[in-house]
This record gives sequence, C-alpha cells and structure tokens, in this order.
Amino acid sequence: MKNQPVKKNKIKRRSFLDNIDKKILNLLQEDCRRPILELAKKLAISKSTLSYRIKRLEDEGIIEGYHAKINASKLGEDIQMIIQVRAKFGQGYTESIGNTLAEIPGVWGVYFVYGENDFIIMARSKNREEMFEKMNNLYNSNDIERTITYIVGKTIKDDQRIFFELINNE
Repeated sequence: MKNQPVKKNKIKRRSFLDNIDKKILNLLQEDCRRPILELAKKLAISKSTLSYRIKRLEDEGIIEGYHAKINASKLGEDIQMIIQVRAKFGQGYTESIGNTLAEIPGVWGVYFVYGENDFIIMARSKNREEMFEKMNNLYNSNDIERTITYIVGKTIKDDQRIFFELINNE
C-alpha cells in the first residue's frame, strides 16, 4: 500500500478566545516573522506554552496560514476592479459558477452575496487590454446574466487583519 498523505482534521473551535490568544493573534498579524522566543517574552509566557497555543489556533482553523503582503501596484497590477455579477440560477450554481469565476486570471476574491446580485469579484489587471479580456470572459459566459464593474480610483484602506480589543487591558 502506498504512503498516502494524512489528512488533518481540524479540531472544533472553542467558543471563546482568552486575552492571551487575542494577544498572540494581534502580535502575529503585526509581524508573523518574529521569533517565538521574542513573542513569548513579550507575552510573559513560556516558549512551549506559546508554541502550544499557536499550534492549537492553527489546528482549530483560526490561523489559516502566514503570508507576505505583496504590493500589487509595484508589480504592475495597477488596475483594480470590483465586479458585481448576477448569475443564472440553477442547482449548485453558487459553487460551479463561483469556482469558474475564481479561475479567471487576476481574480483574487470571489464572494457569494445575498441581494440583487449573486457574486462580488475582486480582480487586478496590468492594463486596459487585460481588463477587457477578463470582462469579455464574463460577458460571453452563458452562466452570467449581468455584470456591473467598478474601477478603483484610489485605495483608502485594504487590510483584512482582525485585531482584538483586550479585556481590562491585560
């Protein structure tokens, strides 16, 4: 029998986070490259306790990964689009159409929403021609009834981190 990858089952998330968990999450979101020992000293807990808590937060699915934040404009991805999509309703359409939209190059966010439209797409393009190509993919799809596209003029805030307020400033 071949060695098959072991699937990790996420443990059920606790119904609360204590102040130490919140402090860990805040610090990791500020800079996840800090050494464990430095973080443990800052939190006044042992290195092993910190490692255990981080592992538990990962296993519970609260921490999903660690990523570098890339400046897309510095790489020539200067055109940002927010696209509202009304799709044709059908069995399983949220997954099938959502997955198809997610495969379009330059699309970095696909959200199924409730309201007048079905999906919100967040995308980037290098230039108008690339943007037009993305839009043509949408317009020519049999699964799409209508789109409304917004071109971002200026980004005021683009930060998906979640910082926690601490109880009693502990």
